[in-house]
Amino acid sequence: MVDGYLGSLTTEERMLLHLCDNNLPEGEWEAPAALTQAGISAAVHVQRKHVPRTLKRLELRGDLTNSKRHVPGAKQRRQVYGLTSIGRVKASALREKILSQKVHCNGQQVTLSDLRKGGQASLDLLSFVDEGMNFHENPVVSPVSNPEGVASLDAQAGEHLIRRLFARAWEDGKITRDEQYLLSEVVDFLGMHPERVRRLSDEARREQKAPPPEEIYRDMLRQAMIDGELIDDEIALLETVRIAYGFDRLTHDKLLNDAKQSPIVSQKYTTYRSTLLTALDDGVITQDEGAMLATLRETLGISESQHASLLAELRDNIK
Repeated sequence: MVDGYLGSLTTEERMLLHLCDNNLPEGEWEAPAALTQAGISAAVHVQRKHVPRTLKRLELRGDLTNSKRHVPGAKQRRQVYGLTSIGRVKASALREKILSQKVHCNGQQVTLSDLRKGGQASLDLLSFVDEGMNFHENPVVSPVSNPEGVASLDAQAGEHLIRRLFARAWEDGKITRDEQYLLSEVVDFLGMHPERVRRLSDEARREQKAPPPEEIYRDMLRQAMIDGELIDDEIALLETVRIAYGFDRLTHDKLLNDAKQSPIVSQKYTTYRSTLLTALDDGVITQDEGAMLATLRETLGISESQHASLLAELRDNIK
């Protein structure tokens, strides 16, 4: 889930803005990491597993193109994405519309575009705006591809996992080559900034409270199973971790069952999501449904930003 104004945008809209600011070079053999699934996931504050389906929808609409390119630091060529001419027209129009909006800044009404620094990415600028259209001195939410800042709730789950992996690795006071390889696989999957990784490593080294490997693997399974399914990249990553920890298939099956029995999302969040999905069944939330949902949010303790993020996610899936 994403806090602030960004949470009111759909995943597709955030992707269009990101790709609009990051061009896929034509006719070149290399492309930036920002255009990989991991880079897009980090920039738009969406779990990596949810990225492929949204990219596929954009591609089917003719807004997106993809190819395999060399990415700096990667061992092999990666799938990268860029906007078609049609997609660029849509993305540019969306960016212009959003940047023309007014925000409250230092007691004044200011146009967002006037606050944009030279070369600043649209999503970075919007990360300083809360849901009430107030511009803050510091980002309301920061992608894990940035070195600092408070990450979204989804990204915080990834940070927690990295911190636990480092705690395990630092248990004997050093990180072996095999441990470093395993950590780099997970970090690359999440698209996390090296400085953010270094900070998490330092925190884990100072604490040195290493969790059992079974707990770490179960955490990975719980995050992977957050929507009830495993994508190919997650399966490959989990297999790497399983082999590294020496777990057999029976142990994997047991921990997978444990993960299914203890999902990350709370029952209150699941209840609200189910109710909201029912209200959206006909594509419209009526006035009576809106009043009922507001009462339910108050009862369950669901914030407005959580509601906005969930609404954007469900509308993405309905489209």
